[in-house]
Amino acid sequence: MKSSTHRITSVEALHVGQFLYARIRTEAGLTGFGEAGSWGHIEAAKAALEKFGEYLVGKDANQIERHWNVMQRFSHFRGTAVNAAVSAIDIALWDLLGKRLQVPVWQLLGGAYRDKLRVYGHVYAETLDEVLADCRRLRAEGFTAIGHINPFLDEPEGDVYFRSFAGKVRDAKERVMAFREAVGPDVDLLIEMHRRLNPAEAIAIGQVLEPLTPMWLEDPLRPEFYTQMTTVGHAIRVPVATGERFSTPAEFHLQLAGGGVRYARTSVCVCGGITGAKKIAALAEAQNVDIAPHNPLSPISLAACMQVAASVPNFAIQEYPTGFENLVLKSGQNLLGSDLVKNHPVPKEGFITVPDAPGIGVELVDDVEHRRAPLHRPVSMRSTIDGAPLDQ
Repeated sequence: MKSSTHRITSVEALHVGQFLYARIRTEAGLTGFGEAGSWGHIEAAKAALEKFGEYLVGKDANQIERHWNVMQRFSHFRGTAVNAAVSAIDIALWDLLGKRLQVPVWQLLGGAYRDKLRVYGHVYAETLDEVLADCRRLRAEGFTAIGHINPFLDEPEGDVYFRSFAGKVRDAKERVMAFREAVGPDVDLLIEMHRRLNPAEAIAIGQVLEPLTPMWLEDPLRPEFYTQMTTVGHAIRVPVATGERFSTPAEFHLQLAGGGVRYARTSVCVCGGITGAKKIAALAEAQNVDIAPHNPLSPISLAACMQVAASVPNFAIQEYPTGFENLVLKSGQNLLGSDLVKNHPVPKEGFITVPDAPGIGVELVDDVEHRRAPLHRPVSMRSTIDGAPLDQ
């Protein structure tokens, strides 16, 4: 039997700084929060969120799976921007359900499989010296793993790029060796490639990095090259991590079916929210692959990731972003977007405690839409020396 107190009265899309939130209210006076992860196309995601909001007003907030399917299938025109909007709404609906039942979302997903979650710290830096300083700081703060650590550095987009094949391989080996020396033998290094390589480069670099025991090599190729990513994964012993730009469970199925990928980088705010991430975790579990939720976003995203990570057996590690404020590739000491929420998890000795508050456990501040002016990312790419665009 349906109850009017569970019906949705409003769906708002809030563009706050570099973040896009869904705020959904019901007739019972409850408010649910979600976040969309398509910051490159935040305007399109906001438009999709508002359109889905028109569909949702007056509907039963409890019918999460039904709404997820309607939003995915009503026209079958999807993609990252659309699925980011679906994700934000889905997270907010789970938040509402947990609050209505007065339980954390992970309880609704099957209960807590673990009590705390391992996290890795972030590095954003333009020079090797800055990277090494950030690595030492994060190690001193208790992190047992350091990620978003790029042997090609986060150089300015305006700098023209060129490295020979041999130069790329040498740079990767020498710089990752420096990373390893900075953190010692027991801190895990999560090497980020940002889709910059071709298969030959990825295989050569993966082979020379093997003695330095990185935990993974992330996104060596562009995400649309499923077969080539599998080839790279089978050719090197360093585990390959990918998936942060996949927006559907079907894409993960295509990538995981061939083997070669050892970590599934589920973007909970892009792949269909908590509903989509739970489906992806099950697909990965069937392949004996661990998930490592992708989170370069605010504490709302982190809270949603934590609900899934707490409830599945095949969780490896959670991204904990410090830096990238206002889309500037600089490291920081505070959780990204922490001024926009009332509370957020804080790491202790490299772990965060699974929250037991109702819903996703993190709330936006009441006047969040007035805290930061909307940021818009212009369309631009770095160039190589011959004028071609470069993934970075």
